[in-house]
Amino acid sequence: MLPFRKNIAEMAGYVPGFQPDDSGWIKLNTNENPYPPSPKVVEAITAELAGDGASLRQYPDAGSKEARQVAAEVYGVDPAWVIMANGSDELLNNLIRAFVDAGEEIGYVHPSYSYYATLADIQGAKIRTFGLTDDFKIADFPDRYQGKIFFLTSPNAPLGFGFTNDYIADLAQRCDGILVVDEAYVDFTAETALELVTQYENVVVTRTFSKSYSLAGMRLGLAIARPEVIAALDKIRDHYHLDRLALVAATAALRDQAYLQSTVAKICSTRDWFSDELRQLGFGVKPSRTNYVFAEAPAGDGKKVYETLLNAKILVRYFSDPLLAHGVRISIGTREEMEKTLAVLRELD
Repeated sequence: MLPFRKNIAEMAGYVPGFQPDDSGWIKLNTNENPYPPSPKVVEAITAELAGDGASLRQYPDAGSKEARQVAAEVYGVDPAWVIMANGSDELLNNLIRAFVDAGEEIGYVHPSYSYYATLADIQGAKIRTFGLTDDFKIADFPDRYQGKIFFLTSPNAPLGFGFTNDYIADLAQRCDGILVVDEAYVDFTAETALELVTQYENVVVTRTFSKSYSLAGMRLGLAIARPEVIAALDKIRDHYHLDRLALVAATAALRDQAYLQSTVAKICSTRDWFSDELRQLGFGVKPSRTNYVFAEAPAGDGKKVYETLLNAKILVRYFSDPLLAHGVRISIGTREEMEKTLAVLRELD
């Protein structure tokens, strides 16, 4: 028998959203941006590959210096407060590696990003989850949370609501360990916890380029935190964790904030229109601060909605978790894609 670590042998792996192999699908299951990235991203990658692509024979900048500098300018911090990453998942993983020993506790809201549990299992950490109240506060959060890390997805996935900065600040003061605010979807709303990073030494904000920047295929993320936290994450990351093409893509995307805002505006407009249309069909849809909506089925049967759309080659995300099985999460695509989705839903029995 192979000598796997006990926790690895016993854990279940994370299951990402379905990626179809054939064409003809409307793909609304993984919260990808329906629009292409900034043209400046394509130009930067093309320039990096100019001639015979000779630059690819050399290692990339291990410190991601230019990308960090540009990110620091965008977010109004010193570069020492920024780290780039191979997707925000790398940051979540390395934060656990940096702060949590085997047997120590991490916490998070359930429902939220289920990958936290997988990362905790890999490290051999204990898991504590907290539910939500009807008004989207954390149920039974203690006066002092003594776990090593608390992950707060804001805006929440898969429900779409966001926590206010006042509420997050209160949580930061009640956490003995690190409070990680996972802002994967924050570009689709007005409020960000970035200002709390400078106010509270235990707050870390993580971001991804997969959603608002249309770069899911490049695997890019970043974090903003105190320099001592960034230094620790630098110690344990892979030394060349971002390739040359990813680095130029990140830099170009960050520099084109005008394109980002125009794309986000289109998605938010479509989201709000689509939400109203769903409500007219009898779905329960709470206001979303993300590029998706969680749609509660009129008959409370999310699986039926999922299968109906699947038969029409429209992919959405169904969760078998009893807290979520009454609905489906629907990513916001183009107006045309959402029109086609509504046409199928209007025929739902």
